[in-house]
Amino acid sequence: MSVAYRWAKPLLFKLDPERAHTLSIRALQSGLVPRVEAPSDPRLRVSLAGLDFPNPLGLAAGYDKNAAVPDALLRLGFGFVEVGTVTPVPQEGNPKPRIFRLPEAGAIINRLGFNNEGHADVAARLKKRVRKAGIVGVNIGANKDATDRIADYVAGIHCFAPLASYLTINISSPNTPGLRNLQKGGELSELLDAASAARDGAAALAAVPPCPIFLKVAPDLDLAEIGAIADAARKYRLDGLIVSNTTVSRYGIEGRAHALEAGGLSGRPLIGRSSFVLAAFRKALGPDYPLIGVGGVESARTALAKMEAGADLVQLYTSLVYAGPRLPLRILNGLMHYLDKSGAPNLKRIRDTRIDEILQRGPPPAQ
Repeated sequence: MSVAYRWAKPLLFKLDPERAHTLSIRALQSGLVPRVEAPSDPRLRVSLAGLDFPNPLGLAAGYDKNAAVPDALLRLGFGFVEVGTVTPVPQEGNPKPRIFRLPEAGAIINRLGFNNEGHADVAARLKKRVRKAGIVGVNIGANKDATDRIADYVAGIHCFAPLASYLTINISSPNTPGLRNLQKGGELSELLDAASAARDGAAALAAVPPCPIFLKVAPDLDLAEIGAIADAARKYRLDGLIVSNTTVSRYGIEGRAHALEAGGLSGRPLIGRSSFVLAAFRKALGPDYPLIGVGGVESARTALAKMEAGADLVQLYTSLVYAGPRLPLRILNGLMHYLDKSGAPNLKRIRDTRIDEILQRGPPPAQ
């Protein structure tokens, strides 16, 4: 943790979490958060879904919902940044309060509900950076009151395919009622069929290669559901999966303040469950399918653990709240230290090395 953040953190944590978040965005906009000299090491590079990532560490969707500061975030050392979730029409989200810190557990519970400024405003910001370097993905969702949620995702693809490095279809938030039903059976097939057609249509219209599409899934899936999603991902030529979103389980925070608040749990307690689901998807999809691991990444050690469970890339968000803006640099330095010590030419050598162990151990109990 930097000296500046160590000083600022107690003050920020006295504020409502959303107010503190708004101040952090403004600090990035104003340049108060200095750029770091991120390592440029070829051993950290990852090529995936037609994209060349300078390093495997990304910022997950949820922090920069409205694409206010993607370039400032890239300057913290992230290899890629995902903005959103963005819905066609602006929406306020769920009633406040709706974010709850659990500092002792390194966790957060949120029930934000896709609060964002909508396609038009976010697209306008992204158009201003369309020729800038850096990988910026857009996470798309459906409005809470949409009569046709699949149409909302199709609209998101048409809007952002020309502007994004990649798109993420978010059907795994627990905070929009009924949204996770899109992960199942016929609804999933209908969604992915429409998304695939929209992606190809947008590419043909612009005479450019198709924008990569990832699907973000929940950590609360059983093995049958994982198998069905894996089959659909292959069938509809998805470019990868992001595993995973927040969990409705309360395992690891029992008895703590705010533990019974409704919403999705993120942070340190999620690592076991999300890594089990990640390993199961790797087993189902084989060694060549792109997977991004999310949930509980807070150090080089936990980033490596995600790779051992099957991840090509990793994302974080909650740990940034607790550790501050120097965290990406510390993780990247830790990854390079591992490579120096092991003599490995790159990080792919450790990928998948603990899948069988993780699957044999099984997921943490659902609570």
